Amino acid sequence: MERHTGLPAFLLHWGLGVVAAVTMLLVAAPGGASVSLQRPSPAQLHSRIAACDVDANAVAGASHANELIMVIAPSSHAQTASVELFRRSGGCFRSIAGPYGAFVGVHGLSAHHREGDGTTPLGLFGLRPMIYGAAANPGLASPYHRLVCGDWWDEDPRTNNYNRFVHVACGATPPFAGNSEALWQKVPQYNYFAVVSYNMNPTVKGRGSAIFLHVQKGSPTTGCVSLAQNHLITVLSDLRASLHPLIDITTRTLLQR
Repeated sequence: MERHTGLPAFLLHWGLGVVAAVTMLLVAAPGGASVSLQRPSPAQLHSRIAACDVDANAVAGASHANELIMVIAPSSHAQTASVELFRRSGGCFRSIAGPYGAFVGVHGLSAHHREGDGTTPLGLFGLRPMIYGAAANPGLASPYHRLVCGDWWDEDPRTNNYNRFVHVACGATPPFAGNSEALWQKVPQYNYFAVVSYNMNPTVKGRGSAIFLHVQKGSPTTGCVSLAQNHLITVLSDLRASLHPLIDITTRTLLQR
């Protein structure tokens, strides 16, 4: 599933019990402390999920998704969020990893993300099956590409490969270099990352590129979602392409509507 702006449609069918369940996740404050977004406690949240308050058929709809990453920020102006991974078990989605504190865009989140605006796009998206990283494969079940010299992500809207992985000869400077990222050089952020299917198939020039779930460096991102490396590895280790994972990037404010 590709880009969807605004409130994901499946959230409208969850009911008040589900809204309460997904809006109480914890988010890490910039100083490392945890702040509660809303009661009840995480233990109560997990018991509600175990009791099947989150109905998998209502959530997944026609997408056949069996895994769901929820990224919930307190508001569209926030630079932090909470990340939790759910997997379908019978007729329910149950938490299998998290919640973890995360960083989002330095300028918050937006349903109208544009290239270079510093926001993280709001919406429901797929995840590309290939995981990338400058570090050795930590034992992921997903296909893994270890980055090498010459691996780039094209972020230049003027090119035909906009918002795509591109490999060029090591030492060569591609024409899109000035607006793009030499992936193998960007560590620790790209020690490991998953690609969010934002602005892909079709790709709209200038609508934004290189939206990743990657390792955090201790500060807000330019548009991605970032986690501590050990937490990211946990999430990536539980992802299965065969389960058609989705990532929902939203806010507590949107959920409460």
